[in-house]
Amino acid sequence: MSKDSAVDMKDVELNELDLEKQPMTGGEVATGGTEKNGFVKVEEADVKFTGLSKEELMKVAGTPGWVRTRWILLVLFWLGWLGMLAGAIVIIVQAPRCKPIPKMDWWNEGPIYQIWDVDAFSGADGLKGLEDKLDSLGQLKVKGLVLGPLHTVQSDQPETVDFKSLAPEIGTKEQFESFVGKAHKKGMSVVLDMTPNYRGSQPWFNEVNDVTLTAEKLKDAIPYWFQIGVDGIQVAGLDQVASEAPAAWASLREVIQANRTEGEKNKALIGLTSKTSGMEVAGILEDSGVDLILSGVLKSGESGSARAQDIQQLYIAQNQTSLAWSLGGRNDGHLATLVGAKLVRLYQLLLFTLPGTPVFSYGDEIGLMEQGGTPFPKMLWDSSEPEEEKNETLKSEREQRLSFRSFFKTLSDLRGKERSLLHGDFLSLHNDTTSLAFLRQWDQSGRYIAAVNWGDVATTLRLVHPDLPAEATVELSTDPIKLVPESSANLGELVLEGQQAVLLQFPFTD
Repeated sequence: MSKDSAVDMKDVELNELDLEKQPMTGGEVATGGTEKNGFVKVEEADVKFTGLSKEELMKVAGTPGWVRTRWILLVLFWLGWLGMLAGAIVIIVQAPRCKPIPKMDWWNEGPIYQIWDVDAFSGADGLKGLEDKLDSLGQLKVKGLVLGPLHTVQSDQPETVDFKSLAPEIGTKEQFESFVGKAHKKGMSVVLDMTPNYRGSQPWFNEVNDVTLTAEKLKDAIPYWFQIGVDGIQVAGLDQVASEAPAAWASLREVIQANRTEGEKNKALIGLTSKTSGMEVAGILEDSGVDLILSGVLKSGESGSARAQDIQQLYIAQNQTSLAWSLGGRNDGHLATLVGAKLVRLYQLLLFTLPGTPVFSYGDEIGLMEQGGTPFPKMLWDSSEPEEEKNETLKSEREQRLSFRSFFKTLSDLRGKERSLLHGDFLSLHNDTTSLAFLRQWDQSGRYIAAVNWGDVATTLRLVHPDLPAEATVELSTDPIKLVPESSANLGELVLEGQQAVLLQFPFTD
C-alpha cells in the first residue's frame, strides 16, 4: 500500500469516529424546542420539599426508636440543667461574703455646704438669687445646704429672738418654700442654722435661765420649719446648751426624733462645738446625741501627730456617720483665709477623704478669702467678660478659681461613687509634725491612700503595712507634674514635696 493510500484510510477512520459522536438528527440541529429523529428535550421539574404530614408524623412518633430518642434527650436536658444549678451553688458558696452596707442618711452621702450670708453668696436678690445658683451647687455633688441663721434677734437680748420670722432682707416665707422645693428636686437637703444669739457674745445668751427658755422656744419652732420642708436644724454652742440646759436640750432633741418616719428621709440635728480635743468632742457627741458634730479638731495650728491622734480617737469612739470635718466657719472665716491659697487643694483632699462628712463654707471650692476685714466676702461667679481676658491679673485669678473648683468637683465625684471613701474603714499609716497618711478600705472595693504634707520642706513617707502593696497608682495630686495621675508610686519611699498632697489607689486582691 502506498503512502498516500495509508493517509486516506486514516482520514476515513477519523471521519467515522466523529460521526459516531454526532446526535441522531440526520445531520440537522434541533431548534425551537422541536424533536427530530429521536432527540428528546428533558425539562427539569421544580421540586419542593413539603415535609411529613401530621398523620405521617403521628405514625413515626410512636415507633420505638423515636420514643427512645426522646427519652434520651429529656434525660440529657435535665442532667445539664441540674449540673448548671450545682455549679451556680458551688460558685455562690465559695464566693467571699460581701460586707453589709452600713446604714447611711443623706448627710453621709456627700459634702455639706454652708451659706452664712445669702446676699453675699448670691447677690442682692436674696432667696431668689440663691435659687438661681442651685445648678452650680448640683455640679459639685452637694448633698446638704446649711443656710443662715436667717431668723430675727437683737444681740444679747433673748426676749427678741423669733425663730419663726425670716430677716426681711432675706425674703418671704413663700420664697423660702419655693427655694426648698427647688433644692429637693436637685437632690439637696436644706438645713437651717438656728443658733439663737448668732450676733452676740454667747451662742445661747449669757444666763443659764436664758439658755433654758431659748431652747424651749426653739423646740416650739422646729415643727413649723419641718412642715415647710426643712430637713434639719443646726446650732452652734452645742457644749453650752447641752451642759447648761440638759433637760430642755433633751426635749428639743425628742421633737426632732418624733418627726422621723420609717422609710422616709430623716431630719438632721447638727451641732457645732469649738472644742479641739478628740476626747472632749467624743464626750460631747455622746452626751448631746446629735446626728452630726462639727468641731475644731482640724485647726491648722495643730501638728500632724496631734491631728492623727484626735482623728483616731474619734473614729474608734464614735460611728463615723456622726463625724463631720471642716476648717473655717461663720466665726473663723473661709478655708483659704485660714490656710493660705497654696494649701487649699491639700485641705480639700484631706476633708474629702477622712472618715465622715466633709463640710465647706461657701466659696471654699474656689479659694475665696476675706479681704479688708469683711467677715462675709461676696462670692465670685466667673464669666468670660472681654475685660477679664485682656487683664492678665484678672485672667490668672480666674484660672486659679476654676482650677480649685475642678479639683473640688473631682474629689466630690470620687467620694460619692467609691465605697472605700464613702464609708470605708480608716487605718492610720503615718504621722509626724507636718504630714499625715491613712488608708481607706471597704470589703472588695478599691483601696485609697491619702497622704498630705502641709510643711514647707519635702518629706519621705515609708508606708509599709501587711494590707499594702509595694506600689499604688496616683489617682489625684496637688502637683500633677511631680506626681502624675495614673503613674505608679513607691509606697516604701513616697516623697512629698512641701505643701503637697496625693490620693493613691490600688485594687482589692484576695
